[in-house]
Amino acid sequence: MVSFDNTEIAFKSKSTKDLKRAYWLFKMVSNRTLVKIGKWATNVAIKLRLPIDGIIRKTIFKQFCGGISIKDSLSTSQELEKFNVQTILDYSIEGKTKEEDFDATVQEIILTILEAKNNDATPFAVFKMTGVCLFETLDKANNGVSELKDKDKQEYDKLINRIDAICNAAHSADVPVFVDAEETWIQNAIDQIVVEMSVKYNAKRAIVFNTLQMYRHDRLAYLQEQIKQAKEGNYFVGMKLVRGAYMEKERDRAEEKGYVSPIQPTKKATDKDFNEAVKFCVENIDIVSLCAGSHNEESAMILTELMEEHAISRDDKRIFFAQLLGMSDHISYNLAHEKYNVAKYVPYGPVKEVLPYLIRRAEENTSVTGQTTRELSLIIKERKRRKER
Repeated sequence: MVSFDNTEIAFKSKSTKDLKRAYWLFKMVSNRTLVKIGKWATNVAIKLRLPIDGIIRKTIFKQFCGGISIKDSLSTSQELEKFNVQTILDYSIEGKTKEEDFDATVQEIILTILEAKNNDATPFAVFKMTGVCLFETLDKANNGVSELKDKDKQEYDKLINRIDAICNAAHSADVPVFVDAEETWIQNAIDQIVVEMSVKYNAKRAIVFNTLQMYRHDRLAYLQEQIKQAKEGNYFVGMKLVRGAYMEKERDRAEEKGYVSPIQPTKKATDKDFNEAVKFCVENIDIVSLCAGSHNEESAMILTELMEEHAISRDDKRIFFAQLLGMSDHISYNLAHEKYNVAKYVPYGPVKEVLPYLIRRAEENTSVTGQTTRELSLIIKERKRRKER
């Protein structure tokens, strides 16, 4: 049995100074008011061009990001590898609107694929579709590509070409690539593109992975349908399961526009569907590769039990556990210590470019019940253990 309470293993890679910084960061992000003030102050500082890069880099950036570039992030990757934890390099810039920026992002994602090809400690690549196109392009395509007018169809075709370039590079390098989930009002378009790429590139194994946000009440049924289609179409399915990242925004938009919220009625319902989805993937492991992107101890434990029940080796490459850098080390490091496949999402990019990601991380931590409390309690436990040695 894996124990997630072993803080000596969980924080073995962290110095006492690292733990102190993490403690104060989680104390701050546990305060919703402080996070809102910090977001406002950061945005003002950027507009006024105040020199805040140094402060951010030494605090929240150091906790949650690997570096400003792939090369800069490799030291983080090497440190993780010492503890049997692998790396998913995540180019985390957001909000670009120019064609040349989209093309540059495609090339950067391909560079992460090439790094993964040549680096056994980097098993996957990852990207967001809104990183390589305008949000509006996916929004307009969400109800069907056939409805697009000439200019919009041209923009959509550019997107498809970019996605195909990424997936083709992943296929050629034999490196699986995750497509991140986004807001429901563009997710249909993302899902359709992922299916098209899966049919094209997943003939021999899962190269293209979709991401399902299980806080949506329709995702378990969608997963079951996708596996059914893959069996009929004779291709493999790659699925990354997460609970989700846009819950409050989704509820607010549904209320504003007067439609039924896509979000589960309770956290318990989300947890139930996440665990059911994990079980369904394991039961169909002959056709599914699974990445369980979870910071939930119960879900991680359930997956370990399912693997044992189905006689699946702990190092079977079809099953990975994943958590974000700087979070849930008690899950990541204890699983890795027990020889399970574990990877950390390691975001990187120029400090100011990655700020939207960092702010969202802080906001999510305040909204997830118990997340920061658990992080803090474990850090406190480990600091106390070290003092008493």
